[in-house]
Amino acid sequence: MVNLSRTTLRGLAGVAALASLAVAALPNAQAASSASGAVVPPTPVAGKTAEAVTNPPKADGAVTALSSTTNVVRYNRLYTTPAITPSKCKEVNVSLRTTEGVVAYDTQLWNCLYWSWANTLLAAGAAPKVKPQLIIHNHTKLTTYCGVISGGNSYYCGYGNGYIYIPAYTIVNMWKQNPTYARAYATNTIAHEYGHHIQYLTGILNASWARQRAFTTNAAKLEESRRRELQASCLGSAYIGANKRYYPMSGGLYTQWVYLVDHSGDQPGYPRDHGSLKNHSFWSKAGFYAESTKTYAGRCNTFKEPSAYVA
Repeated sequence: MVNLSRTTLRGLAGVAALASLAVAALPNAQAASSASGAVVPPTPVAGKTAEAVTNPPKADGAVTALSSTTNVVRYNRLYTTPAITPSKCKEVNVSLRTTEGVVAYDTQLWNCLYWSWANTLLAAGAAPKVKPQLIIHNHTKLTTYCGVISGGNSYYCGYGNGYIYIPAYTIVNMWKQNPTYARAYATNTIAHEYGHHIQYLTGILNASWARQRAFTTNAAKLEESRRRELQASCLGSAYIGANKRYYPMSGGLYTQWVYLVDHSGDQPGYPRDHGSLKNHSFWSKAGFYAESTKTYAGRCNTFKEPSAYVA
């Protein structure tokens, strides 16, 4: 999620940095019909009351034992998979000043992420050809299968095959202030949300939510949220890094991306549920440079690290 109530500003550029990213999961649900890559509102679940997206309902039969879920998040086969396959996709040469431009830009990234992660998912024992729905919209509030989202935020919803929600107007407004930053933001945001999709397909997402519900203190619940979010940032950056030669992620775009990940995270006055700026920077760069260290997705195992690394 991109939460515009949590922002940092770059003095010269004067643009809001990515402040937080969130995800919700509604496991064991059936896939829904929805247009992909189109500007459409999602269909709400008939006969159900929307619940806050940051606290999705627990599905029947979900595993809640901490010992079992800990095994899923900490020793997942994802961490022993080989290198992420570069998509070799080039950045779309399109202006992000319009919704149509955002649709074209994000739709290619969505397709590229799908093909790039397929071999990794197969090696992890997950379904490699499950593609999330991409919903690019201009609504200030949406009722989704995971609850109500609002405030110009981007979300991943773990329902059916998964849903990624991107508000076009957020990127359009950034483009007006700094086009290069808007490109870095658009790239990083959808890559992060797709990182949640990888968590969903490998069982990490639902297991992490089960752990969070099982913890008895608010501090422990918030730490679990941070582990989940920082991992998604690491996984998203791992894709960007794997494809950096072809996109290319260099020059001004790379500079703006570094600024973005360095200035993203929890802000004073808000729940500590996504990680400090320092830790968000650390995990994003760990993913980006994973290819050079030959650790790949294994570099993104936030669930095995001491609390200080996910503070």
